[in-house]
Amino acid sequence: MNRNYKKIAALMLCSGLVLTACGGGNNAKESNSSNGGTDSTAKTTAAPADVLDAKAKISWLNILQTSTTPTGPILDKIEELTNTEIEFSWIPDPSKEERINTSLASNSLADIVTLTILDNSSVRNALKAGMFWEVSPYLDEFPNLAKISQDTRTSASIAGKLYGVPFQKSLARNGVVLRKDWLDKLGLQVPKTTDELMEVAKAFTEKDPDGNGKKDTTGFMDRSDLVYGAFKTLGSYFGTPNYWSVDDAGKMTPEFDTEAYVKTMDYMKTLYDGGYINQDFAVTAKTDQQQNFAQGKAGIYVGALFDSKNLLNLSKGIQDGMDLVMVNDITSTGNEADRAIWAGNNGIGGLLSFPKSEVKDENELRRILKFVNDLMNEDVYGLMTYGIKDVHYTIDGEQAVTIKDTDLWKQEVQPFSASRPLENGFIIHDADPLKVEADKLIVENAKYAVLNPAYSLESETYSTQGSELQKIMTDATYKYILDKIDLDGFKAEVEKWKKSGGSKIITEYEAAYKAVNP
Repeated sequence: MNRNYKKIAALMLCSGLVLTACGGGNNAKESNSSNGGTDSTAKTTAAPADVLDAKAKISWLNILQTSTTPTGPILDKIEELTNTEIEFSWIPDPSKEERINTSLASNSLADIVTLTILDNSSVRNALKAGMFWEVSPYLDEFPNLAKISQDTRTSASIAGKLYGVPFQKSLARNGVVLRKDWLDKLGLQVPKTTDELMEVAKAFTEKDPDGNGKKDTTGFMDRSDLVYGAFKTLGSYFGTPNYWSVDDAGKMTPEFDTEAYVKTMDYMKTLYDGGYINQDFAVTAKTDQQQNFAQGKAGIYVGALFDSKNLLNLSKGIQDGMDLVMVNDITSTGNEADRAIWAGNNGIGGLLSFPKSEVKDENELRRILKFVNDLMNEDVYGLMTYGIKDVHYTIDGEQAVTIKDTDLWKQEVQPFSASRPLENGFIIHDADPLKVEADKLIVENAKYAVLNPAYSLESETYSTQGSELQKIMTDATYKYILDKIDLDGFKAEVEKWKKSGGSKIITEYEAAYKAVNP
């Protein structure tokens, strides 16, 4: 764990996560105890073995991120392995915010509620009001839940209390994907610095890397996204904070008010002015970005490292000679000590939360927590990720999985994959070599991850005006890169942001920080 991670971990003690999809649901209870809630500091008495071993009926309000609900044998297999009967209420992702507001108002919840949205004020208020169980006193009773790191627990907490089991996502997924075959053709090495990356972009633009005798390629293929496109990852290489930085005195600084952010804009501006990036990047959709890369129009893609597998698949029949290499250790200085990569949502994908209106006592809570713990076992993870051996996939001696029937997998397995409390760290894995390498580099990234110190801090102004204020800086960033304003013009937009409410956000975050760091 690098110094950025350690320094910021202490900040994660104020409000943060907000839940999402809800609907109606009744549940059958399998245990009997007298306590309807506990303080996180209270001692708890372990549940009797017969409570934890009993078959449980569990209702679960869950998000459906696919077009259809799952069919087939997967649910039965999960129930068999976890000794449960599960009643799913699937909520289509596009309607999740409306459903949670309705469900909270009517107190129509379920034993488990999947929580993912971070900016719903109704849900934020419900969490702070204590409608859901605080689970910190119980996690260490279960082997898989006990492995959840303190950094993850505090990142997912509100005012020091953890109101659910965190979805543990990869901490830092991003890096650079390059055409290795183009590097080889032009006699170039894999870049390790931003200057070397610039030279590669220039060569891919000017030296005919595809050998067709035409000047029809560019270096970067980017999209209209300053976060998940190239900009934020390049910003990490220049030392830009992950949204915010905080000094030892508790002073908070937004990323766009730093020298490193300006250096990142200058880098992007050089790419744009030289023609080393697609000139329409500011209006390009992700699907078009990936299609254009797969068609051989560019040789550098910055984004999630596991996108490399999709890029190569898209290229089949179009760029059959495509060979890709992934890079996760680029710096602006060439010094290992400066290596950094931003952490998306601090590695938190949401919460599995347990309403006190449905889960009546500690023993019921423990039985449900045991179920969530069991979802993190290797065999259940395999079911929810790949399906059933010899039905949905085959596997070799190295535990590498190949999907047999993609359509069957999409219908019967894929809808469950978003419900996994943990998505990495298992022996069973994708057989695709690019996916294997991407997973390896993503794990390595965690050592250099830079957290957002404001992720779990509370700011009323940010909650009500954050999106509107962010648009000021997003527009100003694009205008600077596209040479529509100069540095003075950009700094004027920063001041506009501050006067429009940004200064209040800073003050509120600083107060929240000091509340947990007196």
